[in-house]
Amino acid sequence: MTKSSTTTQPKEETRTALALGRVWRVVVLNDPVNLMSYVVLVFKKIFGFDESTARQRMLEVHEQGRSIVWSGQREKAEAYVFTLQQWHLTAVLEPDEAH
Repeated sequence: MTKSSTTTQPKEETRTALALGRVWRVVVLNDPVNLMSYVVLVFKKIFGFDESTARQRMLEVHEQGRSIVWSGQREKAEAYVFTLQQWHLTAVLEPDEAH
């Protein structure tokens, strides 16, 4: 007589799938150190912005204290934040609550 064994696999948590699909924002914050022209240069280098877009984002940072410069998957967002910090800009990662 052969015994049959049944194994039960644990259910995957749906929160994992939701976390992976979540959209994250890269936010640059105003600081009193960096020149406006430097911030424009960094935005052009890192994100490939044209002059007009880079200036617009820089002015948002200067006038509003912050600018969302990119949004998307967390891994890429973390890489952008790290790179911006290496260029001595104040950047943070935050979840995009709209998604």
